[in-house]
Amino acid sequence: MKALLLAAGRGERMRPRSDATAKPLLRAGGRRLVEWQIDALARAGVREIVVNTAHLAQHVEDTLGDGSRYGVRLRYSREGERAEDALETLGGIVHALPLLGRAPFIAASSDIVTDYDYARLAAPLAAIARGEADAHLVLVENPPFHPAGDMGLAAGRVRMQRPYLTYGNIGLFAPAIFDAVAPGRARLFPWLFSLVERGRVSGERFGGRWHNVGTPAELDALDAVLSAGTPRP
Repeated sequence: MKALLLAAGRGERMRPRSDATAKPLLRAGGRRLVEWQIDALARAGVREIVVNTAHLAQHVEDTLGDGSRYGVRLRYSREGERAEDALETLGGIVHALPLLGRAPFIAASSDIVTDYDYARLAAPLAAIARGEADAHLVLVENPPFHPAGDMGLAAGRVRMQRPYLTYGNIGLFAPAIFDAVAPGRARLFPWLFSLVERGRVSGERFGGRWHNVGTPAELDALDAVLSAGTPRP
């Protein structure tokens, strides 16, 4: 199984720190944010990872290299050289498809820190391969910055019904669902909701540690927690 780590945007709420340093390369707990994700994927046996880039693209690619020091192979889907070139999540996935192949793949944000075990996606992967679903989403409790949530969950399927949870920026997708999407800038939601309404998206609720680092204050708070010796994800 391959994975796509989304790392193209500037991270507007993280400015000014993200002006000169790509947000995924900012540090918490002694390592770069994206390195927490690479390590988690590698521990689950994912060895082929694509990273999409735009803002400070060369800096990201030069810093992470070919992935050999992480025990993985890193490839890059460059969308441009500036933050303005970033294609959003849906557009970024479509742009990266030639590197991802035709098997179901993981897509996740590069700036979350979580102890989610990507090995848990083995069963949803098998279900997608059998044609029982087109995608699988990991949902989390609504964080303070997003109290309204995004979507609900019932009987293992994502539903547009309350109570709402928040999309945890971790998903598993069948490449075929993107075949009809035209290249260009586009967001994953609300586009994916058409598949949700047809019952084609499974999901799970994850209650473990999950941090979506958006602002300098959130980054500093996370760094303090991780540096205090909390077990790493």
